[in-house]
Amino acid sequence: MSKLSSKELDLYSNKILEDYDAKKPSQLFKDKVVISNENALLIQSKVADLRLKRGEEIIGYKIGCVSNDTQKKMGFTHPASGFLWNSELHQNGVELNKKDYSNPAMEAEFGVILNRDINPDLVSFDYILESVQSIYPLIEIHNLVFNGDAPNGAELLANNAIHAGVILGQENKVPNNTEITDLKLVYDNEVVDKWIDKKWPFDMLGEIEWLVKDKAKTNNILKKNDLILIGAYGFPVPIYEKKLIEVTSSAFGDVTSTFI
Repeated sequence: MSKLSSKELDLYSNKILEDYDAKKPSQLFKDKVVISNENALLIQSKVADLRLKRGEEIIGYKIGCVSNDTQKKMGFTHPASGFLWNSELHQNGVELNKKDYSNPAMEAEFGVILNRDINPDLVSFDYILESVQSIYPLIEIHNLVFNGDAPNGAELLANNAIHAGVILGQENKVPNNTEITDLKLVYDNEVVDKWIDKKWPFDMLGEIEWLVKDKAKTNNILKKNDLILIGAYGFPVPIYEKKLIEVTSSAFGDVTSTFI
């Protein structure tokens, strides 16, 4: 697979952002373009630079594809990451319009906010735990669109890990001891995905060390007050005609949104 030229990278990056703004993500891949995961990450970074230049603000990162099944489906051997944007951060109870997304699909997830800049040279599980200021239940919004041929890892990476927004629940202080929680994704009062016996911090913080080391390769350091989406346990579930979206956690509370 050949390396893209600077001109091609710029062309693809502008096209990715143009399609995203038009609420029609990943049109580029309808032409069955074939790019490497490395080039897809360069495109993701260039799109982020374009968004920064027009005044948008990065507020953290998402970790995706944490399960072995999802990684296999995408052709990965490790997780994926994407940028979080202030313009796409929503609060509990927000009403959103399905027309602003393309095949909107949700994940039940947890997020953490950091209490300090993260030094990649010091990173360990305990160091990460000590760096967490608070934990939140949240809904992650995705544009669940893949137009290219499988596996779709490069398409996912180029499209910012198909991230389209976050609905943030209540803030929780970091527990002093191990907490066991369930986590449910609920559409119109019907549970569509659930997990039980998830343990804080072991089932929540395991992939942040990977994120720190991965971002350090491009001199990106996780910063104090960054929001980190720590990885969903399943795959995004399309909402289709459903309207009321809820995520519930017995230990960390609930978050809701309505999609009209």
